Amino acid sequence: MEYFTHFDYIGLFLSSFLAATILPVSSEIVLAFLLLNNLNPVVLISVATFGNVLGSFVNYVLGFYGSESIIKPFFNISDDKFIRAKQRFKKYGTYSLLIAWVPVIGDPLTFIAGALKINILVFFIMVTSGKLIRYAVISYAILEQL
Repeated sequence: MEYFTHFDYIGLFLSSFLAATILPVSSEIVLAFLLLNNLNPVVLISVATFGNVLGSFVNYVLGFYGSESIIKPFFNISDDKFIRAKQRFKKYGTYSLLIAWVPVIGDPLTFIAGALKINILVFFIMVTSGKLIRYAVISYAILEQL
């Protein structure tokens, strides 16, 4: 069984990474399955967080280097909507990155943070904190049901 756990961790990493993109992937289902199969919760939370943060970092880089050429056409966003999204992000500040894990709004937040050239260390701290807390809470809730 130990041999297969490596693949389980890789699967969790990949699902967490992809969940941070616009793809409709749910890393929580994979995490729950692995928790229910008695894999180490600390390692699972770490792997899920790392994968999800890395996916958000990819979004940040895309926003940083290609906000006009990639984001707007891909999401079919008009110039006006793009400007409003930037203004909203500026209004709520970098603390809004703590909720980058929220479905639908999280991925655009990480793109916009890149487009606005938010400090990468601030981005990393905020996004990692929010995602780590989320996976820890989900894991705790699942393990409490056992």
